[in-house]
Amino acid sequence: MGNFRNPSRAEIDAFLRRIRTIAVVGISANSSRPSHGVARALQRFGYTIVPVNPGIESVLGEPCWPTLDAAVAARGAAPPVDLVDVFRLPQFVPNIVNDCIRLKLPALWLQDGIIDEASVARAQSAGMFTVMDRCVYRDRVMLAAG
Repeated sequence: MGNFRNPSRAEIDAFLRRIRTIAVVGISANSSRPSHGVARALQRFGYTIVPVNPGIESVLGEPCWPTLDAAVAARGAAPPVDLVDVFRLPQFVPNIVNDCIRLKLPALWLQDGIIDEASVARAQSAGMFTVMDRCVYRDRVMLAAG
């Protein structure tokens, strides 16, 4: 990785304690896929998940939205999306970051293996709490164990 540095362990722990609502972009309806398992585990930790995938109507008991725009609009007066957790290939990240910035979403998390230095730099410049190439589930488990 270039100049990007993930937040410290303490900053990540504080963030995961504070947030409540996580948009899961690229969630799969297939229970054997990592995105499905992570989202299910996040629900068990007490987070509200907001699934985003144009090919699915609902998953894990939640309606699934085709885009971040649709998900945010549908939430209306509900609590905002605190985190956008991304399970998409790196080539899709620039547009996801564009959406996050335009929608003024506060945080972006690129899961294990998803690396896009330019996009995370743009997210950070826009004031977003930004994590790259880490698993939100693994970090949440470490928080619970700590």
